[in-house]
Amino acid sequence: MFRLAHISDIHLSPLPQVRLRELASKRITGYINWKRHRKGAMHDWVLESLIKDLKSKKPDHIAVTGDLVNLALNLEIDNGYEWLKQLGDQQDVSFVPGNHDAYVPGALNKSCCKWEPWMRGDGIDNHEKRPQFPYLRVRDGVAIIGVSSARATGPFMASGDFLPAQAERLKKILQETGEQGLCRVILIHHPPIRNATPAYKRLFGIARFQKVIREVGAELVLHGHTHLATHYEIAAPNGAVPVICVPSASQAPYAPGQEGRKPPARYNMFSIEALRQPQSWKCHWQQYGFTNESNEVALLADQELMLGKAAPQIRAPCASLGTQRSL
Repeated sequence: MFRLAHISDIHLSPLPQVRLRELASKRITGYINWKRHRKGAMHDWVLESLIKDLKSKKPDHIAVTGDLVNLALNLEIDNGYEWLKQLGDQQDVSFVPGNHDAYVPGALNKSCCKWEPWMRGDGIDNHEKRPQFPYLRVRDGVAIIGVSSARATGPFMASGDFLPAQAERLKKILQETGEQGLCRVILIHHPPIRNATPAYKRLFGIARFQKVIREVGAELVLHGHTHLATHYEIAAPNGAVPVICVPSASQAPYAPGQEGRKPPARYNMFSIEALRQPQSWKCHWQQYGFTNESNEVALLADQELMLGKAAPQIRAPCASLGTQRSL
């Protein structure tokens, strides 16, 4: 059995001191948003408590699906490196970047070069340069495939993209790992599902991503970005592919009577076990996190997922666009 923990949207806090010249860009709107909203919602004690509980469960691997920082300041990128080192060894933690890690032009290259050890595919030497996506890591019968949807955008935009070159490489990796009988888990920041997020936050290339899944399949897709707990499905040759989002790892519980639409911090734990039937797996999915009634991390929900050939078929007429299952 392989135990994979999933966290996302870390948004390390507090925000380092920002110099005036660093605000002469899109960062000015992000800085104002941080001061008005996120400063009061994202707390380091929440993240520390969540990670402490996660580590107590001793997962085999940790997946982090982006937004490690807020404005992609140089000091934030350095702090992100130190945080990743504390989270776990580069062989035991896989990271993909989010839109906040690519907040302004040039930031994505800096962050990816700095955090490259946690995005290094097996047998690959990136020479401390920005890694190519998707990257592939194989751990105990599970193929962890890191896709990047991060890109710099203009003010008031938080969109991402999935371009043809990456789609071609993803298709090849999925095909090869499928033929090897591996359980294929894709990590991406933006949801590859239509209407999962407002248009200004959407992924450009959703149809392209889903076409790859329909043609060669996958077993599980993990993402972040929306700060919500959602479960969608995409149709694939073997059956439904779960597409699962976890809330921000830093979102504090709300004071009584002040509940917001973003749930408090959570992490997901996926215990993946191969079945006797080829290309079939059982996955025990547990959600751990805070509630608005307690500052202690607790088990919030658990359920069984069937993956690969054991997965159920999607019967909805628009299944190729993504079908949501309630949590």
